[in-house]
Amino acid sequence: MKTTRLFTTIAFAFMMLLSFNVEAQEFRGLDKSPMDAASLGRGNDQVIKVYYSRPQLNGRDVKSLTPNGKVWRTGANEATELILYTDMKLGGKTVKAGTYSLFTIPGEKTWEVIVSSDRNNWGASGYKKDNVVASATVPVKMAEDSLEAFSMAFEKVDEGVHMHMGWGKMRVAVPFTK
Repeated sequence: MKTTRLFTTIAFAFMMLLSFNVEAQEFRGLDKSPMDAASLGRGNDQVIKVYYSRPQLNGRDVKSLTPNGKVWRTGANEATELILYTDMKLGGKTVKAGTYSLFTIPGEKTWEVIVSSDRNNWGASGYKKDNVVASATVPVKMAEDSLEAFSMAFEKVDEGVHMHMGWGKMRVAVPFTK
């Protein structure tokens, strides 16, 4: 009788362990704005990197998702993170090598691109004008093709790096110089 009770207790404990283990292995679905990264260079030659989430248009208009004159997190979810591996200039101001948040203030014909010492923010909620390290106002250009997902890429140029941002038909090039 004691052996049967012991076996029943062990079997019950084992079944409970399995049921908890199955619960722990459930994964949530894909993020609607997946995380991505863009960089220029690799290893010791790395110059710049950005971590951002890629919102999708899903039939919406870029202007409705990036209202003119309002601080935008430059992507989705957490504020976009910019890492400089070397000192660079943006808008004539030196930005020391380090990790920053990247914000933008969209406009009809220009976007203000802002490097901020604010970090670890959800969206633009933690943005403070007092923590702006450097900014530049850049022209908005329109492309023939449309990008469903907000995208960022870097291009090496003689004077430094251009950070390209695109969404829908909107395109922006941000010059970081040496």
